[in-house]
Amino acid sequence: MPHHTLPHASRVVTVLLTLLCTVAALTAVGSSPATAAPSTGASARGFEPMSPGDTGWRVRVLQSRLHQLDLHSEVVTNRFDEQTRTGVATFQRRRGWTADGVVDERTWLKLVSLTTKPTTEALHNVYTPGRALLERGDTGMWVRQVQARLKQVRWYDGRVSGRYARSTVEAVRGFQSKRRIPVTGQVDRRTLTRLKDMTSTPTKAELFNIVPQGPALDPRCTTGRAMCIDKSSRSLRWVVDGVVLKTMEVRFGSDELPTREGAFAVSRKSRDHVSSLYDTPMPFAMFFSGGQAVHYSPDFAANGYNGASHGCVNVRDRAAVAWLFDRVRLGDKVIVHRS
Repeated sequence: MPHHTLPHASRVVTVLLTLLCTVAALTAVGSSPATAAPSTGASARGFEPMSPGDTGWRVRVLQSRLHQLDLHSEVVTNRFDEQTRTGVATFQRRRGWTADGVVDERTWLKLVSLTTKPTTEALHNVYTPGRALLERGDTGMWVRQVQARLKQVRWYDGRVSGRYARSTVEAVRGFQSKRRIPVTGQVDRRTLTRLKDMTSTPTKAELFNIVPQGPALDPRCTTGRAMCIDKSSRSLRWVVDGVVLKTMEVRFGSDELPTREGAFAVSRKSRDHVSSLYDTPMPFAMFFSGGQAVHYSPDFAANGYNGASHGCVNVRDRAAVAWLFDRVRLGDKVIVHRS
């Protein structure tokens, strides 16, 4: 064999190296800016953004991962709905990103890095019971809270007793069944969270079965401290946390000088007030709207509904309004309405 002839294996290597160099050159040309793929929001690896209105399995996975961060309910669907958009936007906002609610690749990769792969059960809304927080035989305020909330959603119709007995077990079972929660009759974290989401904080009246006297209270009077003044029943009820502590008769202004209706707050109190406009006494005055106030009226005490105020809320029972004056604080609500 002549000395300048390459062995067969060496020739093969040379050919391969030549081919590789050619391919590299062609690739470099093909990746120039003029021929690069247009930017459409999808990455070079083919990531497709998810946005409101989308449907499919990817949406279920997204919702399940959002749930792990308390940004979506435990129930997942195939629909990228408003709840999903809000969860995504919140996730983006917390990181200082544009909170448009669209899942781009950056959002998705960060979400994946902070969560675990959803289980088959989670993706199909198949739940296992959690540890019991309350169960049959328990007693106390937490049981009252659950009973009162179940009563708000019409699953419990007994007295709020604070005793977790058979009727409470059945109410919890019904609530769980309706919402595809494992039906145990026990209150686990999932059941309690769902119940809280659907109800409001029970008032003292709801917790202790106190039924308001007279017409139903205006909803604005059922929380906090309020003078609930009803023009229809001509009554003032002093209400604290939904419990009526005192009721008294009142009268209002005339058609020319009506008592304003709406939601107000006590802005000023004057025990021995005298009107500078009408030069008449207004004992135990509690002002709530400009010059209008709740106060004792000697004329109302003497003449009843034959007269009218100049826009104030007159009370005829001096002892009652004195009692009220000592308890009302600046900032307490004044609700003037018609039932």
